[in-house]
Amino acid sequence: MKPLSDFRKEYTAGRLTQDVLTEHPIDLFETWLNDAINAELPDPNAMTVATVDASGQPSQRIVLLKDLSKDGFVFYTNLGSRKAKDLANNSKISLHFPWHFMERQVRVMGVAKALSRTEVAKYFISRPKDSQLGAWASQQSQPISTRELLITQFAQMKEKFAKGQVPLPDFWGGFRVEPQQIEFWQGGENRLHDRFEYNKQENGTWTTQRLMP
Repeated sequence: MKPLSDFRKEYTAGRLTQDVLTEHPIDLFETWLNDAINAELPDPNAMTVATVDASGQPSQRIVLLKDLSKDGFVFYTNLGSRKAKDLANNSKISLHFPWHFMERQVRVMGVAKALSRTEVAKYFISRPKDSQLGAWASQQSQPISTRELLITQFAQMKEKFAKGQVPLPDFWGGFRVEPQQIEFWQGGENRLHDRFEYNKQENGTWTTQRLMP
């Protein structure tokens, strides 16, 4: 394998300047997300979700952003999953959007708050039926002996709910991440990257500052 220290890349796709910053960071985030969608990047709404368990051990995984507003970033999960258990103990959370092909990334720091059952149900019924069944078949993050057993459990759920709508599992929910800090990163030549950080103030407004790369 080629030595990892030999990999080099110059970042020349663009610049991020003060004059394009918006008053609210979500407005700029929406612009960047739309850019990623229009560029047909794979899974443009994929984000790394970082949580911390009761012992202080961080854990990361990739999930899909399913809704966005000035109130925050929404994702859904099994409430018995590792991330949901972590958030029950410590609601502080970090998100990361890695748009490598555009030489951009966004980091979000905030607090995760559970969605109402009404919000969760509205999204759940919009999912394809097989995805709904998958939620019933899997006890997310729990050990399982074989994939065949998982497939069997899925088949059992498919038979059980063959007729009518699939009900919302009581162990399935979602979270809205209310941001307190958002950083936008644009790659720059000679490793002189453009970084701007938004910080939310007590009165609800946002301040910005440029960070050194």
